[in-house]
Order: sequence, then C-alpha cells, then structure tokens
Amino acid sequence: MYKINKSTNNVEKLEQKLFKELKIRERDHLQEWIAKNPEMLGEELLIIQKEYDGFNETNERLDLLAIDKTGGLVIIENKLDDTGRDVVWQALKYTSYCSTLTTDQIIKIYQEYLDKWQSGDDAKQNLQDFLEIGDEELFLNRNDQRMIFVANNYRKEVTSTVLWLLKHDVQIKCFRATPYSMGEDMFLQVEQIIPLPETAQFMIDAKEKQKEESAKSKTVEESEIRLTKFWTLLKNKLKENKVDFLERVSPNPYYNIGFSKGRGYYAFCIGRQTFRVELYLSNDTNKELFDAMFKYKENIESTFDGKIEWERLNNKKASRIKFEMTKEQHSKLEGKFNDELYWNDLTDWYVDAMNRFHNAVNPYLEKI
Repeated sequence: MYKINKSTNNVEKLEQKLFKELKIRERDHLQEWIAKNPEMLGEELLIIQKEYDGFNETNERLDLLAIDKTGGLVIIENKLDDTGRDVVWQALKYTSYCSTLTTDQIIKIYQEYLDKWQSGDDAKQNLQDFLEIGDEELFLNRNDQRMIFVANNYRKEVTSTVLWLLKHDVQIKCFRATPYSMGEDMFLQVEQIIPLPETAQFMIDAKEKQKEESAKSKTVEESEIRLTKFWTLLKNKLKENKVDFLERVSPNPYYNIGFSKGRGYYAFCIGRQTFRVELYLSNDTNKELFDAMFKYKENIESTFDGKIEWERLNNKKASRIKFEMTKEQHSKLEGKFNDELYWNDLTDWYVDAMNRFHNAVNPYLEKI
C-alpha cells in the first residue's frame, strides 16, 4: 500500500506490520473499531452486543453480535495476527446458540448492550428504525444465521473449512485486516477475501432456494414475496433506462435497496407513509459529513426540482438527506401498494427521482 504525495507527484510506501508490533490488542482495539464502524465489513450492520456471555450453562463469550438489514443475526469473530485452528468451530458453537433466539430475547440482549455501552436508547425502536419496518413486522432471526471472521492471517485449516461450509450453503465471510505504519501514523486495510466480492452474488444466486419456515408469520412472508417482485420490476426498469450506476442493485426482501458511494448509501425506500429516495450517511456520529454537505444546501437545491429534506438526526449515529413523493403525486396512484396496481407508475417515479436526486447531490458528496 502506498500513500499519495500530491506535492511531490510521487507515492510513499507504507510498511506492513503485525498487530503485536504496533501493540494493538484484540478486544481493546480491533473489536472496538469494528463495533464503532461495522460498515468496514462491506454492509450495513447494527451491533447489538459485544463480549456476550449469556448462553445457558456455558462459559462461551462471542466477540460481536449484529443484525443485518434482513433482521438476521450475524456472529462476528475477530482475531489479530493468527486465527488459530479452532476459530471456525468456536464460531459454529456461538451460531448454534444464537439460532434459537427469539425476537423478544434479541430485543432484551440489545437493550442490555445499549444500557451498558451506549446512551440507553430504546432497543425495539432502534431495530425498527434500522430495518425501517413497523412494530407488527418486527420478526427477527427467521433465516439461517451468518458468520464473519476478521483476522490478519488465516491458517490453511481455517480457510479449507470455510470453503467447504460455503459449498454447503453455510453463510460465512472472511476479511483480512492488515495494519500499516508510516512514522507515527498507523493505517488499517480491511478487505474481503472469502468469498471474493466479485463472486459473492453469483454464489448466492446459484445456491438460493426456497426454504420452508413453519414459524414465519404470514404477514412477513407475503411482504417478502411482494417486495421481491417489486424490486425486481424496479431493477428491470432501471436497466431499460440505462441507469448504469445502479448495476449492482439486486432485489431483496427489504424495505429499501440501493448502492454505496464512498461513505454514503443511496437508497430507494418504502417508508411507513410514503416513498422516497435518499442519501443515508450511516456512520456520521459527529455529523461531519452531514454538516459538510449542508454547506452546499443552496447549490444542491437550486439544481433540483422538488423539496429536499435535511435530517441531521442529532441523537443517532446516522444522518439523512432525502426526497419524498409529494402527497399530490401519492394521491394520483390508484389502489394500494399491496394491490400491485400502480407499480409501473411508482417505478417510473423512483427512476426519475433517483436520477435527479443523484445528479444534484453526488457531485458534492464526491467533493467532501
């Protein structure tokens, strides 16, 4: 890895290090960095516990527990310079323990985490906000759990086992965390190595199959089917309109889909009351990104036909800039979303809204 020096029009090589050489510890440092910045693992995750030891009749303690955008549990195990031989077995045990957790138990676990480590927010409301769903649709841990490993070096017995589990449809990702130094400055590179990002979606598509879930509520099941059909229709329409910056969008049973640009996430959202497109700044605790964008508010709004709303979300880690469908436009749509009667008009609105919103906002996102 190299540091670019624009003043000399040259590059300076960073020195690759071991964590122990930099006196970086697993729980005090690497684990905390991931907990505070889970997006470094390539997706939006909500950390709901760390150093959790609440499993009955065991002394096991998992590193980090997270919720993904589907409401699924993600077990995160981090090591430093060596994974050791038993990290996969260790994670499988934790995953088996977590597989039986109910929605109420997960809310309780998350509330304990908030009370101990953060400001004591309401766990249930935080989960609803993160998943963008209502109270009646909050149904967690209904699919297979996932595992994520983070380490500097992976032993062959670990990678061999992981690859075998992947072939048998066990969902695992491995990230390599590599520290670098230059003088007093230290740097961290985190990259996904298994499965390679460019092949991950292919593997998911090839293995995806319908699974019977007797415990799944009828409301959630119908909602997933409907949303998957809708996002597929939107994806096809984006392709027809040659919206090529959205080429990685794929249909999922979420209330939003989108694409990342730097530290921002552009999303198509189905809200509780209306429809919107937005730029979601998921890791903006100090509001630096939002405030930097807000300086260009007049410039952005002068090029955009519509009302852009700026939500600093002072009590949240995230911030949001959004554009919603107007009440007049909403009233012109015939029927209800569940009826699928106005999906063509709605997808037309989404394509146009995101095109215009992205063109107005993104130049300033890239500038900051």
